[in-house]
Amino acid sequence: MARKSLIARETKRRKMVAKYADLRKKLKEAGDYEALDKLPRNASPVRLHNRCRLTGRPKGFMRKFGLCRVKFRQMALNGKIPGITKASW
Repeated sequence: MARKSLIARETKRRKMVAKYADLRKKLKEAGDYEALDKLPRNASPVRLHNRCRLTGRPKGFMRKFGLCRVKFRQMALNGKIPGITKASW
Protein backbone atom coordinates (compact mmCIF):
# COMPACT_ATOMS: atom_id res chain seq x y z
CA MET A 1 0.00 0.00 0.00
CA ALA A 2 1.16 3.48 -0.85
CA ARG A 3 2.12 5.95 1.85
CA LYS A 4 -0.82 7.93 3.20
CA SER A 5 0.93 11.20 2.40
CA LEU A 6 1.12 10.34 -1.31
CA ILE A 7 -2.55 9.41 -1.44
CA ALA A 8 -3.48 12.62 0.40
CA ARG A 9 -1.32 14.71 -1.95
CA GLU A 10 -3.06 13.21 -4.97
CA THR A 11 -6.56 13.89 -3.59
CA LYS A 12 -5.49 17.46 -2.79
CA ARG A 13 -4.33 17.88 -6.40
CA ARG A 14 -7.63 16.48 -7.74
CA LYS A 15 -9.59 19.02 -5.68
CA MET A 16 -7.40 21.88 -6.89
CA VAL A 17 -7.75 20.83 -10.54
CA ALA A 18 -11.53 20.76 -10.15
CA LYS A 19 -11.53 24.15 -8.42
CA TYR A 20 -9.57 25.91 -11.17
CA ALA A 21 -10.95 24.01 -14.20
CA ASP A 22 -13.39 26.72 -15.32
CA LEU A 23 -10.90 29.55 -14.81
CA ARG A 24 -8.18 27.68 -16.71
CA LYS A 25 -10.57 27.04 -19.59
CA LYS A 26 -11.54 30.72 -19.81
CA LEU A 27 -7.94 31.92 -19.67
CA LYS A 28 -6.87 29.45 -22.36
CA GLU A 29 -9.68 30.53 -24.68
CA ALA A 30 -8.75 34.17 -24.13
CA GLY A 31 -5.08 33.38 -24.74
CA ASP A 32 -4.04 35.02 -21.46
CA TYR A 33 -0.96 32.91 -20.76
CA GLU A 34 0.46 35.34 -18.21
CA ALA A 35 -2.58 34.87 -15.96
CA LEU A 36 -2.40 31.11 -16.54
CA ASP A 37 1.20 31.18 -15.39
CA LYS A 38 0.15 32.77 -12.08
CA LEU A 39 -2.24 29.93 -11.19
CA PRO A 40 -0.96 27.27 -8.77
CA ARG A 41 1.08 24.52 -10.40
CA ASN A 42 -1.13 21.81 -8.95
CA ALA A 43 -4.13 23.35 -10.71
CA SER A 44 -2.91 21.79 -13.95
CA PRO A 45 -4.50 18.41 -14.83
CA VAL A 46 -1.17 17.26 -16.28
CA ARG A 47 0.19 16.89 -12.76
CA LEU A 48 -2.43 14.29 -11.80
CA HIS A 49 -1.39 10.65 -11.58
CA ASN A 50 -3.79 7.72 -11.63
CA ARG A 51 -3.75 5.66 -8.45
CA CYS A 52 -5.63 2.58 -7.30
CA ARG A 53 -8.67 3.59 -5.24
CA LEU A 54 -8.13 0.78 -2.75
CA THR A 55 -4.38 0.70 -2.24
CA GLY A 56 -3.04 3.90 -3.82
CA ARG A 57 -0.68 1.90 -6.05
CA PRO A 58 0.49 4.12 -8.95
CA LYS A 59 1.57 1.41 -11.38
CA GLY A 60 -0.52 -1.16 -13.23
CA PHE A 61 -3.60 1.08 -13.12
CA MET A 62 -6.70 0.04 -15.09
CA ARG A 63 -8.70 3.15 -16.01
CA LYS A 64 -11.97 1.40 -16.66
CA PHE A 65 -12.14 0.06 -13.11
CA GLY A 66 -10.03 2.55 -11.16
CA LEU A 67 -7.99 -0.29 -9.70
CA CYS A 68 -4.46 -1.58 -9.96
CA ARG A 69 -3.92 -4.94 -11.64
CA VAL A 70 -3.32 -6.75 -8.33
CA LYS A 71 -6.60 -5.69 -6.69
CA PHE A 72 -8.46 -6.12 -9.98
CA ARG A 73 -7.35 -9.75 -10.20
CA GLN A 74 -8.24 -10.47 -6.59
CA MET A 75 -11.68 -8.92 -6.89
CA ALA A 76 -12.38 -10.58 -10.25
CA LEU A 77 -11.47 -14.04 -8.92
CA ASN A 78 -13.69 -13.48 -5.87
CA GLY A 79 -16.58 -12.43 -8.14
CA LYS A 80 -16.76 -8.87 -6.79
CA ILE A 81 -16.60 -7.21 -10.22
CA PRO A 82 -19.78 -7.87 -12.21
CA GLY A 83 -19.33 -9.18 -15.74
CA ILE A 84 -15.69 -10.21 -15.27
CA THR A 85 -14.78 -13.89 -15.40
CA LYS A 86 -11.53 -15.73 -15.80
CA ALA A 87 -10.91 -16.71 -19.41
CA SER A 88 -11.07 -20.39 -20.27
CA TRP A 89 -11.18 -22.02 -23.70
